[in-house]
Amino acid sequence: MSTDNCGRDRSDHTTDGADGASWEEDWEDDYGPAVRATCRQIKLWREGAGLTQQELGDAIGYSLGMVSAVERARRLPHPDFLTKADRVMGADGKLAAMKKDVEEARYPKKVRDLAKLESEAVELGAYANHNMHGLLQTEEYTRALFEMRLPPYGEDEIDRQVAARMARQEIFGRRPAPLLTFVQEEVTLRRPIGGRMVLRRQLEHLLEVGQLRNVEIQVMPTDRAKHAGMAGELRVLKIKDGTTVGYSEAQLTSRLVSDPREVQILEMRYGMIRAQALPPRESLAFIEKLLGEIT
Repeated sequence: MSTDNCGRDRSDHTTDGADGASWEEDWEDDYGPAVRATCRQIKLWREGAGLTQQELGDAIGYSLGMVSAVERARRLPHPDFLTKADRVMGADGKLAAMKKDVEEARYPKKVRDLAKLESEAVELGAYANHNMHGLLQTEEYTRALFEMRLPPYGEDEIDRQVAARMARQEIFGRRPAPLLTFVQEEVTLRRPIGGRMVLRRQLEHLLEVGQLRNVEIQVMPTDRAKHAGMAGELRVLKIKDGTTVGYSEAQLTSRLVSDPREVQILEMRYGMIRAQALPPRESLAFIEKLLGEIT
C-alpha cells in the first residue's frame, strides 16, 4: 500500500472490472520466498529420488517444460502437481503441506488484500456503474472482462485473475452471514460483456443470489433525474471490530478510505443511492424482465 500527497492510504487493487496499474504479473511479493523454497524442495526431492525432470513429469502427468519451469520458480506448482509429486517421490506429505501457501500465492496480492478486508466485514454495501460487481460475477463474465483488458494479459494470468475473483465469492457461504447489499446501474444489466448468452447467464445468477436472505440487489434506473453516485463506484464495509471503511475505484487504481470524515461522506452517498434505486423486490422483477428480452 502506498500513500498519496495528502497522506491518505492508497492501494493498487484491481477493480471489479479488469484494470490495474501494472504490465507485469505480481505473484513475486511477500509469498515469493515461500514459493521459491517450495520449488527448490521439489528439485531436491526429485534428485534424491534419482529421477530426471522428464521422468518426474511422466510419472505425475506434467510436461518436461512444466517441471523445469516449476523447479526454476518460473511457474507456480498447481496443488495437484504437489500432491502427485509428493507421492511419487516419497516426501511423506512434506511437499503436499505447502499447497496452501502456494495456492494463496497464485492469487495477486491486491486481490488477497481485498478478500481479507471482505472476510472481516459484517456488512458490505457496493455501488457499481460499469460492470457487475466482482462478488456478483459469473466465472465466464469475469473471464470476458479480463480478456478485454489493455494492455492484454496472457492466458495464464487471465486464469489466475479469474480464480482469484471467484475465490472472493466464498463470502456468500460465511457463517455468521454478513449483510451484503448491491446497487447495479441499469446499463450493467444490458451491456453484453462476453456476448448475449454470457449476459443471460449472468442475469440468471443475479436472480439466484438475490434470493439469499442476507443479500439485497437493487437496480438504479437510467431515467433517474437525481443520482447520488455520479462521482463513481464505491463500497462501504463495516468491520467486525466496529470500524467502518470505504473503498473507491478509478482508472488503474483504487483507494481504501479510512478517514472518518471521508467514510461518512461515502456512507451518506451510498444511503442516498439505495434510496434512489428501485427497491429489492422491484429490482429482481426488473432483472427478470430484462432476462426475458434476451434471445
